[in-house]
Amino acid sequence: MQKYYSRQAFWYDATRWSFLHGRNELLRRLELRADSRQTLLEVGCGTGRNLVRLARQYPGLQLIGVDVSKDMLARATRSTLAYSRRIRLFEAPYAPNTFALNEPIDVVLFSYSLTMFNPGWEAALDRAVQDLHPGGKIAVVDFHNTPSGLFRRWMRHNHVRMDGHLLPALQERFQTLYFSTRSAAAGLWQYFLFVGEKA
Repeated sequence: MQKYYSRQAFWYDATRWSFLHGRNELLRRLELRADSRQTLLEVGCGTGRNLVRLARQYPGLQLIGVDVSKDMLARATRSTLAYSRRIRLFEAPYAPNTFALNEPIDVVLFSYSLTMFNPGWEAALDRAVQDLHPGGKIAVVDFHNTPSGLFRRWMRHNHVRMDGHLLPALQERFQTLYFSTRSAAAGLWQYFLFVGEKA
């Protein structure tokens, strides 16, 4: 993963807007208050794109970004510099016992990251359960499935698992507040949005 994103980091934000659908909608569906004093952790924060957007919109929100790619985190460090008092970044896998947090988290966000944790997606969800306080939210937007075996193999070559495995696991671990599956690229593939709550 580190090698893959060492080549992708420079071009990531300039290219991914065209097919990483639903990211802004998911942030809206968090329904955070304008004066929010909550803490949000983004897993696979990449270049910090979502963190900057949230920091601008919610001046009281405390933000944590986690990623395994030092190249992506280097870009995130630069892009979030204006908000560095409210944003902490960790270079680490997101799994139980990989790094410590000082307090329970209000929101854990996964934006097109979980399908790339192969193996590791189950451990990441278990860590989210561990980190969230009761009533805390998990929010996920990611690839879901494809009817094309060729496209599935091509995505797997790019480290993305695309066989509908995430939604059932999320619904098993969290109380569903919202979910939707959407078609993209004229039906070539689907993505999903999910917001859930820790019981």
